[in-house]
Amino acid sequence: MTDEYDADHETPLLAGEPVDEGDDGTSYDGGRRRGARRRNVPGCIAVLVALAVVAGGFYFVVTWSIDKIGDQFSSAEDYPGPGSGKVTFQVKKGDTVAAMGRNLKDAGVVASVEAFINAASANQDSNSIQAGYFPLVKKMAAKDVVEVLVDPKNIVKSTVTVPEGLRVKDTITILAKKTKYSRADFTKVLEKPGKLGLPDYAEGNPEGYLFPATYDFGPDATPASMLTAMVKRWRQAADDAKLEDSAAALGYTPQELMTVASLVQAEGRGDDMPKIARVIYNRVENPDNGITNGLLQIDASVNYALDRVGVAALTQAEIDSVADSPYNTYTQPGLPPGPIESPGDEAIAAAAHPAEGDWLFYVTVNLKTAETKFTDSYDEFLTFKQEFKDYCATQSDRC
Repeated sequence: MTDEYDADHETPLLAGEPVDEGDDGTSYDGGRRRGARRRNVPGCIAVLVALAVVAGGFYFVVTWSIDKIGDQFSSAEDYPGPGSGKVTFQVKKGDTVAAMGRNLKDAGVVASVEAFINAASANQDSNSIQAGYFPLVKKMAAKDVVEVLVDPKNIVKSTVTVPEGLRVKDTITILAKKTKYSRADFTKVLEKPGKLGLPDYAEGNPEGYLFPATYDFGPDATPASMLTAMVKRWRQAADDAKLEDSAAALGYTPQELMTVASLVQAEGRGDDMPKIARVIYNRVENPDNGITNGLLQIDASVNYALDRVGVAALTQAEIDSVADSPYNTYTQPGLPPGPIESPGDEAIAAAAHPAEGDWLFYVTVNLKTAETKFTDSYDEFLTFKQEFKDYCATQSDRC
């Protein structure tokens, strides 16, 4: 606080100070008695000296106290490092520097919260610390901890990429390969899927709902948490496509829309997906057209019934071998009972928002470029089909 001088306050007369009588021959000088002025000087000097001693002593005491307090707090307790042992430390989303410091101190990594805050303040990259798990040790120097945390390359994670169009069994094969858990661990969770967050209309079947994406799983991830994360990511895609509202507008259940999305994922790519979705809806909605008779005739669905993937074309013998399967879209009209694989964002969006058109047929005439042709004419469809056969005659490794 800055002391202010009060011009209206006058210093009082000191006790014991002699007072002139005025009529004893002493003279006044400028309204003061000269004799009194002379007699007061020694006393004033003595008083000022006494005050200086007192004030000086007070200043010494205050200064000494501040110095002692400063000695105690000017440098926070810190470890010299490099430390030892092993600590996997988690920075949670939304953590402040102070929160990190408290958690680091509790984990035995830093000596004090203050040391970590000071080190973070001194590091210009500390505001870019990302959420994740970091490899640290106990009793580290605070500045060394900050240097680890500011580098996202130090985040401990298992990165797993699950491509579009995989069945559940293929998805858990990838998860088992890329994590420390076995297929049996994931299968055990899937046997009781109630806690995964599946929608009610999935009826406990995760097929189609383990969303294909790249995931960064932390070191404490479990089979249950991984599968739950995949269903949660599906929910995001479903919300983005307004899946439930779109299904109602199209006259289908959400489960049926997911089934369409899985067929679209198996059959199309890119801009063709909304067109393929429209072909599926056209066939389902016109069972008495005398051409397709409500049959989707989608090879991918029959392959699902055959429990295999990666086959572009079917033989008649293969179709006949699973004639009674509800997934055999050559013998059973309408949609199969559920998704055949996991669709991605584009396929779900295509099923929710199909293109406008009267097409009943499509043929991918070039598997390398994914060129697909659409028509509502059976004769033109046969022409496209022959084009595909000619392609396969020279590209047998792709057909």
